[in-house]
Amino acid sequence: MTEKKSPHIVSSEHLASEKGWQMSELEYGLVMAYNAFNRWMVRCMTAVGYSDFNGLDILVLHNVNHKAREKRLVDVAFMLNVEDSHTINYSLKKLIKADLISSKKRGKEMFYKTTDAGQNACAEYRKIRELCLVETASSTDRNFEEISKSATVLRGMSGLYDQAARAAASI
Repeated sequence: MTEKKSPHIVSSEHLASEKGWQMSELEYGLVMAYNAFNRWMVRCMTAVGYSDFNGLDILVLHNVNHKAREKRLVDVAFMLNVEDSHTINYSLKKLIKADLISSKKRGKEMFYKTTDAGQNACAEYRKIRELCLVETASSTDRNFEEISKSATVLRGMSGLYDQAARAAASI
């Protein structure tokens, strides 16, 4: 007796019910995209000259640099949708040690901003991103409107997963 194979591309077929196999497809896509994106960030940052950072460190650097405004740890964690602020704090410490960001205490709160070296690293990262990612995507049949719509769907799905996580925590 041969087992019927699913026509859907999922990472965990035992989770792919008839009612929600599309979620399993999305989850597999997220896993693949997350790992590729993480690898990309690390290699791009290495090309800039900084090889000691993981994906979260790099996301924290870019978030602190965003709009050239000082940020608090809680602001960075909120924007990156990271629940465990200790991981953000560890990244901030690594970035301070590398002189890519600086901190200043104001009242009881610490505020972070990129240093000149951090701003230069972000600018170099952008150049490499344009060359290796954006130009490559532009030379293919990638529809940038479709990419934008996909981003909207993913942000919406993140809310659904957050809601489901809260529900699961209450069971």
